[in-house]
Amino acid sequence: MLLYIHIPFCDSKCSYCAFNSYVDKFHLKKQYMKALHTQLKYELKRFQATKQNIETVFIGGGTPSTIDPELYEDIFKLIKPYLVPFAEITSEANPNSATKEWLKGMYSLGINRISFGVQSFNDEKLKVLNRAHSAKEAINAITNAKEIGFENISLDLIYATLNDTKKLLENDIKTAFSLSINHISAYALTIEEGTPFERKPQMSNESLELTSWIFEKIKSNGFEQYEISNFGIYQSLHNLGYWKYKDYIGAGSGAVGKLENQRFYPTPILEEYIKNPLNIKTELLSNEDIKTEKIFLGFRSSVGVNENILSTYEKQRAQILVKENKLYFKNDIFYNLDYLLADELTLFLTY
Repeated sequence: MLLYIHIPFCDSKCSYCAFNSYVDKFHLKKQYMKALHTQLKYELKRFQATKQNIETVFIGGGTPSTIDPELYEDIFKLIKPYLVPFAEITSEANPNSATKEWLKGMYSLGINRISFGVQSFNDEKLKVLNRAHSAKEAINAITNAKEIGFENISLDLIYATLNDTKKLLENDIKTAFSLSINHISAYALTIEEGTPFERKPQMSNESLELTSWIFEKIKSNGFEQYEISNFGIYQSLHNLGYWKYKDYIGAGSGAVGKLENQRFYPTPILEEYIKNPLNIKTELLSNEDIKTEKIFLGFRSSVGVNENILSTYEKQRAQILVKENKLYFKNDIFYNLDYLLADELTLFLTY
């Protein structure tokens, strides 16, 4: 079982961001963390969590580094008995709010993996994206994390934005690999509804050639690609848990949880969540929904797709792809050879 904790507060609202996050409601932090605690207690019972039952924890957002470590203490006291020994516990962080003091505080709580929202080491690009940090702050934050004792450090990069050049992106990658990281997530800029960039669709400039180039650049530095956007010497157990279709608790306003054939949606409206954190909608997943999601996630990642979930027709279609060198088959599992084709492969098998 996995645990995801959502923090909806942010230093600034990035121009591309469609996540459930707020820059103007910091006065609700303490109330929110109490509500989060209430929901988490409820979810541990609903999921019938037992001692040493939670394999990984991921604190995301929003920006978890906008919350002081002290406000996380009750959450960690609550979940401690449920954690497996040496559980992977990740927190996202922004370089400007992840001060040395914040990093020390989170490390003392048991956080053992940090994922920094760097996006770029080019200050002009950071301004265009409306990021609240500079390249220097990003470098300092990663350096501080390593000095404090974090062994597993990740960073996010965004590519395919207007005015990106290979020279700029190559410098981002070179700078990233000069630091003490063992994981990179690389995302193409996508234009989402309700974001400032929705009115500027020209800000996204993705091409298959550029995406393939940046993937090869990252892999040439020794990082293995284990999902369409994720590379590392260290592969996140939490990420892999999602792709293996494990159950996960989703705690927080706008989080999502999954238990067998049910998906849970706490209210995304912050004030309503604080008033009633147990106002949670349930979606029932059909067997066909579950199978399609497993195929999609398996082909997007190194997990692959077990032939046991496929119909006779789908197995035949998969074998066609094996003959065409689009998939390879080993130990009852079909593996994708090109993650960029994940959607097309899923459609080919299921329709």
